[in-house]
Order: sequence, then C-alpha cells, then structure tokens
Amino acid sequence: MGSILVYVLLSPTFGMHQYTADLAHQALMLGHEVHVVTTSRLPRDRYMAQVQIHTPVAHCSTGFTGEGARPLELGRLWRCIKGLRPDRVHFTGAHLWNPLLLAMLRQAGYATIHTLHDLDPHIAAPHGRLIRLWNWFVIAAAHQLLVHAERYQQRLLRHGRSAACVHAWPLSHTFLGAGAATQLCTAAPNRTWEPWVLFFGRLEVYKGINVLLAAAKAVAENSIESFPSLVLAGRGVLPDRLPPGVIHLDRHIDDALGCNLFQRCRALVLPYTSATQSALPATAYAFGKPVIVADSGALAEVVIPGKTGWVVPPNDAPALAVAIDAVRVATPSTLAGIGEAGRQKFKKLRQVQAEKLAALYAG
Repeated sequence: MGSILVYVLLSPTFGMHQYTADLAHQALMLGHEVHVVTTSRLPRDRYMAQVQIHTPVAHCSTGFTGEGARPLELGRLWRCIKGLRPDRVHFTGAHLWNPLLLAMLRQAGYATIHTLHDLDPHIAAPHGRLIRLWNWFVIAAAHQLLVHAERYQQRLLRHGRSAACVHAWPLSHTFLGAGAATQLCTAAPNRTWEPWVLFFGRLEVYKGINVLLAAAKAVAENSIESFPSLVLAGRGVLPDRLPPGVIHLDRHIDDALGCNLFQRCRALVLPYTSATQSALPATAYAFGKPVIVADSGALAEVVIPGKTGWVVPPNDAPALAVAIDAVRVATPSTLAGIGEAGRQKFKKLRQVQAEKLAALYAG
C-alpha cells in the first residue's frame, strides 16, 4: 500500500515545477497518495489531475527576497503540511524557508527528503553566498538528500553524510507536460535533420552564450553555405548584430513549438561555462537527437562521446565550432545512429529513476 507523499515547492519557477510534476507522476504510478504544497502562481497545467494541489502562499520568487520575511505565511504553510499527515515530505526546489521547515518537521517526527540542484551557485547568481550557507543548513537538517550527479553525491559523502542518506541519479524529465517523459519512451521518434543545432532555454550568462556565438561566427566564416547553423530558442538579450546563420526565437517556447524544434534540429548544444546538471540532454535523447555539451559541472556524465554526442572543453569556442561543424556535415544515417543510442540511454535513465525513486519513497 502506498504512503502519503507531500512535495513542497514554494517557487513558481517553471523548470522546478517540471521536475516536481515528473516525480509526482512517478509517485502516483508507484501507488502513493500525492500532494503538492506550493504557491498559487504555479504552472498548474504541468500536473496530472490526480495530484492534489495546495496553495497556502502566493510567492513569486525563491524566497531569497522580502517574501522570506513573512512569519504569518510560514505558520499557514506549516499548518497545511501538518494537516496532510504525510509519511514523507520532499522539498524539490529552493526557498529561504526550507531549512527552518526541515528542522520543524524533524522535531515533529516527519521523514524529510530534499533535492539539492545547485551545490555551487551559478556565475553571477544573486545571493550566491547566502545560497552556499542555505545549502549547508539543508544538508544538516534533511533526513535524506537527493542530487542528480554522481560527483555531487561523492562530494556530500566526503563531507560526512552517510551513504544511506545521499541518493543520486541523472535528470530525465522533459520540458513537456505531465507524463510526457514516460510517453516518449515508447513513441517512435518523429524527426528530421535540418542543418542547424538548437540551443533551448533562457539565455543566461552562465550558459556560455558568448562562447556559442563566437563558435557560430567561426562556423559561418568557414562555410560556403547560407543555411542557418544555430537556433537560439528562449528569452534573453543578445547583441544587435548576430553572426550569419544565427536565428533567435525571443519568446516563450510552448510545448508544441518545443517539440517541433527538437524534431527538426540536427543536435542540441549546451555550451555552459558554469553548471550543475541539466535535464536537456535527456530531452534530446528522448527525441532521438545527439547532444553537444561543455564539460562543465556534471553535464558530461550523461554523454558518451562519439556514441550519444560530443563533449568539448568549457569556454573553448574553436572546439565548440569543430563539434558543430561535425554535426552539420554528418549524414542523416550517422545522426540517426547516434540519436538511437541516445534514445536507448534515455530509456535506461527513466528505468533507473523509477527504481531508485521507489526505493527512496519506501525507505
């Protein structure tokens, strides 16, 4: 018989809700009663109807702002969680209140789990020093910790956490709505091989956008073709003059457009200069597409060089340009073979997550 599982995510951040919705869907498949305690600003359509949503707060941020200084809301949140009588409480995203709530739940005898997404704050991240201190309190207060890279699991073990309390597996959810990752495991890939690589997501400094643009410029200078070489799909500010062959879709990318872009591109590129991990390589694999990643954070942990994609040094525009060129000149049959290897890896990632999640919620 399943248990009562409560997820706590007080931020409206879309990516964190994608992550939480994927866990919630798998927990439902395991037979648990699933609740999400969150902000009323959540993207509700990410969750399946069977997930019970509770919104005792209306937060607009991660709480590392003035929202973190509202004790009356904290009391309301605490009563909401307790009223659900959970067997386990899983915090899936950052918020200033999490360490205090973890301590309160521990004192009251509730089992707690906390996902740590970023042990190292990104370059230029606001509140970087506070986040490091916040991480330390979370690590000390949670019964169980979940990270999504082997290197971060090893770091926590070196810092004294028990192997029985630190869990790790790679991210394998997608940008699509609830249940889509499971569906993509069984659906045959619908794909073409247009002559451009795809960058997907918000354009942030830590994602190496300047390196990517320099690489795209080098590709354009060495090519006699006029086809596009790079599509940047996501909101953000770029220079007024882009290199030839670069297209920027500066808009919200909905599910339909996202699927269309992944189906048409030759490969996904993640040139990040500062990273922890990302679900995007698994997403590319789900669509049967190769990936190009910079060896930053744990990105390279989910790429098999030469088999599922390419790994290049971070901040190395010439090496990135060589990888993009390799993708552009590869035959569709070669890319299809790499993409199929990625699809098999995606299926394995989903299987591993399902098995480890079942063990985590049963332990």
